[in-house]
Amino acid sequence: MGEVVGLKDLLEARKRWEGKRVVFTNGCFDLLHIGHIHCLREAKKLGDFLIVGLNSDSSMRRVKGERRPIVPQGERATILASLEMVDYVCIFDEETPYRLITLLQPDYIVKGGDWKPEDVVGKDVVESRGGRVVTVKIVEEKSTKGLIQRILERYCPDKDKIFKSSLDR
Repeated sequence: MGEVVGLKDLLEARKRWEGKRVVFTNGCFDLLHIGHIHCLREAKKLGDFLIVGLNSDSSMRRVKGERRPIVPQGERATILASLEMVDYVCIFDEETPYRLITLLQPDYIVKGGDWKPEDVVGKDVVESRGGRVVTVKIVEEKSTKGLIQRILERYCPDKDKIFKSSLDR
């Protein structure tokens, strides 16, 4: 089981990992689903430590819009840290984890297959040290957006009317 840590503590721990392979991934992880689990499991296979950079609530709002997150950052971090394959979770407030990657200097960055390797933030940092960017095949039709849509379809059949009226205010 992993730990939720601040940047300072994460960097202190990193100093002790000389000779170990450090894997980094990041995201919002708002509603955890099987696609997330698959990506995290595959990421852990690449190294000794799996670090998850987690978008803060304010970062997520800037990236995903004002209706997100659904689950607050503290809860998201605790859920992620409770997964067997996750060693550390570190919340970041920027829109991208570039600063975190630069400071952490991981050996691998792992992202879902919906990302092109050349578009992965921090690719330059990792590859300059001989590391790699790895994309994991996505689990088809499994996404947070899809999960939200399914919930709305099942529990809110008048969702279009509700959204229209809320936008009119």
